[in-house]
Parts: sequence; C-alpha cells; structure tokens
Amino acid sequence: MTSSPPAKRFDWSNLGLRIASAVVIAPAAVGAAWVGGWPYLVLIAVGVALLSLEWGGMSAPVAPTRVSAAVTAAVLASVFLAYQDQDLLAWTAAALGALAAALVARGVAERPADAAFGVVYIAPAAICLVWLRATDQGHWWMMTLFAATWAADIGAFAVGSLLKGPKLWPRFSPNKTWSGFVGGLAASALAGFAMALFSVFQLNLAAAALVGLSVGLATMAGDLWESMLKRRFGVKDSGDLIPGHGGLLDRVDGLMFAVVVMALVRLANIWGWH
Repeated sequence: MTSSPPAKRFDWSNLGLRIASAVVIAPAAVGAAWVGGWPYLVLIAVGVALLSLEWGGMSAPVAPTRVSAAVTAAVLASVFLAYQDQDLLAWTAAALGALAAALVARGVAERPADAAFGVVYIAPAAICLVWLRATDQGHWWMMTLFAATWAADIGAFAVGSLLKGPKLWPRFSPNKTWSGFVGGLAASALAGFAMALFSVFQLNLAAAALVGLSVGLATMAGDLWESMLKRRFGVKDSGDLIPGHGGLLDRVDGLMFAVVVMALVRLANIWGWH
C-alpha cells in the first residue's frame, strides 16, 4: 500500500505576491460581472482561451497547441450562442465540440477522451456564467457567487491553518483538513446570508445561507477535483500565468463548479423557490 504524500508547508515568502495578484484580478472580475455586456463577454472569452491553453499543456504533451485550439473553438462557440440567448444550441454546441475535440486529438496522436473532457470541464461553467448574469438581478447573483466562493477559500485556509487536524483527502490534496472544510462551509454560508441582508435578493435569509453553503461545498469540490486532475497528469500547477498562484485553472477551479450550482439554484428560484 502506497503512503500518502507528506503535506507541504505553505510558502509564506510569496504571500505578498499572491495578494498583489488577487488585488489586480478580483476587481477586474467583479467590475466586468457588474457591468455585463461586451466587457463581461470579453472577460469570459479570454478566460476560456487561457483555460484551454492550460488544459492542452497538461493533457496533450504531443500536440498541446492543436488540442488547446480545438477546445477553445468548441467552448467559445457555446459561449457566443449562450450570449445570444440560444441556450439549447449552446449546450448542443458544447456536446458536439467535445466530439470534435476528440477527433482532433485522435488525429494528432493524443488521447481523445482527455481532449473531449477539456470541453466538458470548461464549457458548462462558461455557459452558466453567461446565463446567470443575463437573468433578472444577474449582477447580484454574480456578486453572491463571488462572495461565497472567495469566502469558502479564505475560510478554509484560515481555519485549516489555525486548527489543522485530520486531512480531508490526503491522497490528492495533502494540505487540506477537515477543520478547513468546515470553516470554509461556515464562511460561505455567512457570505450568502450577508449578501441577502444587504442586497435586493428575492430570497429569505435562511435560503440565502443555504445557497452560500451549497456554493461553498461546490467550490471545495472543484478544488479537490482539480487536485485529482493535476495528480493524474503529473503536474504541480496548471500553469504559471498568475504570479504566486500558478495557472488560471488553479484560481478558478472552485468557481467552475460553484457557478453551475449557483445557476441551478437560480433556475429553481425562477421556478418559484424562495
């Protein structure tokens, strides 16, 4: 039986660099999501291209550029259709794009399943980001998504660093603890509660806290999923785009799961759940 890898100490030396990167990235994301329109679409399109490049770099060592291009084209097609309120066509394009990416990968001696999964991994989050912002009060739903996601990350790190304790999933993510997991969930629930308290949501406070909790759970699931993927591909980070953080996927892995959950919550809200 193989032993779990030892947990690595947090690199406090680059904490300032991590904070500086976050100070630049977070306002840009919040500003574009609040304004909506073409700035928001451009932000998503750039993000899709960068995530696809990182996916090709991790999963396609023989022909990363061609696989990245195939994944980018497939996801962007679904994004632009979603932006035109063609939701069914957007999801159809994502499915067909996954098949097309697999065929491209097969043609350049890469693994078709990995290329297809790149589309399946990125497209749902991108489509949900477009759809969620387009709904009534979409800018507030986006702010709540950001607040709950970031609260989950910060709460998990702070509580886990302070209390430590048993590891959550040492095989794939040896630094994460159960105490951090609980702390992250509590922080995200509090964020959802606070957003309903200070905004114009059509949600009662208990429902808003439950929304925050669900988003926080999805955030941590996305983080663990990416850790498993990096372990599978034998890489430490998805890339080196963001100083102090690694790749873009390392920063938005939780958000990619969280926005799908938030979109489902918003859909339930539209159908009458408050």
